[in-house]
Amino acid sequence: MGLLTAAAVAAGAGGAVVAAPFVLAGIGFTAGGIVAGSYAAGMMSAAAVANGGAVAAGTTVAVLQSAGVVGLSGTATAAVAGAGGTLGWLTAVVATLI
Repeated sequence: MGLLTAAAVAAGAGGAVVAAPFVLAGIGFTAGGIVAGSYAAGMMSAAAVANGGAVAAGTTVAVLQSAGVVGLSGTATAAVAGAGGTLGWLTAVVATLI
């Protein structure tokens, strides 16, 4: 792996971990709860309708709201870093093809 590729992987991984809380808040998963009228509110509404009026524990909405309140767990941080690193690697590969 070249220096450019390594830098792109590191930047992608680190950038994704730093950006994740801002992205969660931006779509409505905040420490104060789900923001009315947000994308998160729409997800919560759909999940509640599908589940007979409640949002079940362990669903995507519940997990994202938990991350919005307390931050990412170690496992979630690793997953986000892995996804960001992969995107950085793909970017470096495509850049070498251009």
